[in-house]
Parts: sequence; structure tokens; C-alpha cells
Amino acid sequence: MTLKTYPLDPAELIQTPEDVVHFLEASFEDGTSAEIAQSLGTVARSKGYATLARAAGLSRQTLRQSLTEDGNPSLDTFLKVVRALGLKLAVQAA
Repeated sequence: MTLKTYPLDPAELIQTPEDVVHFLEASFEDGTSAEIAQSLGTVARSKGYATLARAAGLSRQTLRQSLTEDGNPSLDTFLKVVRALGLKLAVQAA
């Protein structure tokens, strides 16, 4: 019997604000900058690029290009996206 597999898109699992927080916390804990950008991109997909771009005051294309594994969002773009998601950053001692 052949095992049939299906692709999993984590964006489909992010439904609540708490889901967003937990998903991004895991990425921030030990992720690289590329992984964090990609995680923000996953959250953006879950919310809809157009909706989030509008809330962040960015173009959809800028948002999409910045939030990929190869993207390198500026600090300004990063902060706009975080704020548009209704989040704030905090710093803790390691």
C-alpha cells in the first residue's frame, strides 16, 4: 500500500491572534533573520497579503518580496508589519 501525503501550509493553521504569537515566538527563539522573515511571511499569508499590506502602509509587492526566506526586510518594514499585526516587541535578558 502506498502512503499518500499532502503538503502542509502552516498559514492554514494560523487562525487566532494567539496562534500568531506562538508561531512567531518559536521563530524568534532560535531562528535566523531569514527564518524570522519567512515566518512573518507565513503569518502574512494567513491574514492575506493585501489586507496586511494596507494595514502596514506598504505595497503588497513590497510586503511579499520582503517576507520570504530570501527577503531582507528593513527594520522599518519589519516594525510596520509587527504593528499591523497588533503586536509589539519586547527585549529580555537571555
